[in-house]
Amino acid sequence: MQPYTTGQIAQILNAKLEGDPNLEISTIATDSRTPSKSKGTLFVAIVGKHHNGHKFISELYNFQHIRAFMVSDTLGLAEKFPQATFIVVKNTLHALQKLATYHRAQFKYPVVGITGSNGKTIVKEWLNQLLSPDYSIVRSPKSYNSQIGVPLSVLQMDSNFNLGIFEAGISLPGEMLRLQPIINPQVGIFTNIGLPHQENFEDLDEKITEKLKLFKSSELLIYCKDHELVDRIIYNDDTLSGVKLLSWGVHPQSTLHVESTEEHGNGRAIRVKYGEETFSFEIPFTDQASYENAMHCLSLLFYLNIDRTTIADRMAKLSPVAMRLELKKGVNGCTIINDSYNSDLGSLSIALDFLLQQKQHDNRVLILSDILQSGYAPELLYSMVAQLVEEKEISHIIGIGKNISRYAHLFDISKEFYSNTLEFTQSITRRQFSNSAILIKGSRNFHFERIVAILEEKVHRTVMEINLNSMVHNLNHYRNQLNPGVKLMVLVKAFSYGSGSYEIANLLQFNRVDYLGVAFADEGVSLREAGIALPIIVLNPSYGAYELMIENRLEPEIYNFEGLAEFANALDRMGVNEYNIHLKIDTGMHRLGFTGEQLPELTSTIQSLKSIRIASIFSHLAASEDSGQDEFTQSQIALFSTISDEIISAIGYKPLRHILNSAGIERFPHAQFDMVRLGIGLHGISPTQQDKLLPVSTLKSKVIQVKHLQPGETVGYNRMGKINKPTTVAAIPIGYADGLNRKLGNGIGKMMINGVLVPTIGNISMDTCTLDATGVDVKVGDDVVIFGSNPTIMEVSQALNTIPYEVLTSVSQRVKRIYFQE
Repeated sequence: MQPYTTGQIAQILNAKLEGDPNLEISTIATDSRTPSKSKGTLFVAIVGKHHNGHKFISELYNFQHIRAFMVSDTLGLAEKFPQATFIVVKNTLHALQKLATYHRAQFKYPVVGITGSNGKTIVKEWLNQLLSPDYSIVRSPKSYNSQIGVPLSVLQMDSNFNLGIFEAGISLPGEMLRLQPIINPQVGIFTNIGLPHQENFEDLDEKITEKLKLFKSSELLIYCKDHELVDRIIYNDDTLSGVKLLSWGVHPQSTLHVESTEEHGNGRAIRVKYGEETFSFEIPFTDQASYENAMHCLSLLFYLNIDRTTIADRMAKLSPVAMRLELKKGVNGCTIINDSYNSDLGSLSIALDFLLQQKQHDNRVLILSDILQSGYAPELLYSMVAQLVEEKEISHIIGIGKNISRYAHLFDISKEFYSNTLEFTQSITRRQFSNSAILIKGSRNFHFERIVAILEEKVHRTVMEINLNSMVHNLNHYRNQLNPGVKLMVLVKAFSYGSGSYEIANLLQFNRVDYLGVAFADEGVSLREAGIALPIIVLNPSYGAYELMIENRLEPEIYNFEGLAEFANALDRMGVNEYNIHLKIDTGMHRLGFTGEQLPELTSTIQSLKSIRIASIFSHLAASEDSGQDEFTQSQIALFSTISDEIISAIGYKPLRHILNSAGIERFPHAQFDMVRLGIGLHGISPTQQDKLLPVSTLKSKVIQVKHLQPGETVGYNRMGKINKPTTVAAIPIGYADGLNRKLGNGIGKMMINGVLVPTIGNISMDTCTLDATGVDVKVGDDVVIFGSNPTIMEVSQALNTIPYEVLTSVSQRVKRIYFQE
């Protein structure tokens, strides 16, 4: 970012300045969870429905030594933080956007703005691939296209670049009007329209109209004329009357007319006509989405008059865009973060922040390739990388490439450098790496997948993919339903419903949930050993584990007098006072908990014990998802309110109260009390709001053999799979030892191969099962989805006449979990 002083920023924003006007700012931060120890950092305290950046000023001042803050409230701040400088504005988000708008106006080189429902990031990244040999490009990191992401992206602009490419996304009417002056694109690309974020718009017409506001001052708009609704609205939009249109499509009136497309092997040949010119090229993709994305890119390349031979050559070499960071288990207790297909400053910073979330390791290793076509002079580029590495607390860097090796002296930490990937892979042994978090970050042509293959833990081909972005979406869906001040506990028992242990807890800690819940003490101990500092409640504590729990600051659920006495004795033996416990009340589940009849004895006992403090009073709803049981649920809530009121009156202080689970949050908002408990809803499963949630877990395997059988033959144990017609049978390496229920055999279960749902055939074995893939173009190595987006886990559980909890938690530990963040 081009530096500004705090005085200049205050002047640009017409803001009040309290403190030093001469502090130089070169970095803007909005997230207190991503450390930045740069002296040139300005923290913008964003205020939202469930977060307030002002709460973290003390932490940032004292531990990250940040001294510049943009705030909307300075009450008492100057006295608390005498060395800090405050830029005081009315609304910090709007001020950040205003600063970015000013910054954008300082540069005259062309800017491309991209919006639409899907494909924004792919088009942006492909344009970078296609144009980076000719331009120095500044672009949005990853998918930074929100009200905060856009200004942060545009603030990267400086004189080292000569082309900007930024994407913009909206979820509400009116938002694009705030983003338009920030990007102010000369050229616009409208990718397509679809259903994402539709819930806040009256119809698709309104959403298209809102998105098109990005281009009201543009010189050129590129879009697909085959999208009839988009085409109609563009032609009828008076705000676009001065914008030149460059359309593409099979529609005969398209500016760039697609005359033919033909799939062949793994690619597609396309012939287009542009005026009197006919042009043919190929792309290495066959799917419709890639075709559309490539055509948007081609349209811009034609507009920029790029040499046609060059276009054809570069189009044929388009590579898939790595849209996600993968987290997986590595050798010798390591955790691997695989981001081995692209490397630039923006995505490096994001990947390093993800690395910092992994609290289970103190040692953090970065394996980094040369950063290609950054737009910066090499020495400046690697000095910026070195500063970033220092800020993000990396323990050891391994640089691979001639350029980064040339500037090894800039890195003042433990380091080693190699001229190429082969030199590195030939020099290392797996024993060199142990108990470390390792980020593997490289440009695609360095082939860092070879390094990943050496360092990842070897397991069989069946994997469970966990989408961390979807999990955060689901978390925020429930969080947005909470009243102000209501706390959130998330249950991570049973290996986080089969999804993982510290991997999920790290994510929840990063997203500032208030409590974690586990079933047994050893689960909580594992989380503490992995660096999880959140309060943790143990829901099924055993008497023998009480001292271990106290040593690890784990808080027990107490549901009977014996447990209360035993825990008090353990506290006395260890000399501990006022230790948090959680009282369980039985309001109708009739499983565990104190009853109303036991209240007098309970309150008397609690008052006599100085070693304990009641952190919360809670109960379980028996049928919160069943509308036919609502009267009973309401009686449980009323009884809980009465009993907890009596306890609070007796003890003289007010613990937290909570009774709602995932379904309860959705259906009984009046009963949120002080905290709610989120469980299965985090994983994208809901009886009432399924359409608002995203699937988190995908269980996948691979085809390992294909057979063509004839009538009269059989498949599997006990010859249960009878062949009555010529049949193609695909074998996959997953069985009941992996958690695949045997009841899904013999056609009961269905799995997805190459977009087709196919039934099982024969019995499911311990380690394998077989599918009837007749009529499907199937080969060894093809992906097979057991559950995910299709078939869903709900559909699998319905086939088994059970609940999704059982399906999720049944996936065995020998199935490798891969965590990814898009």
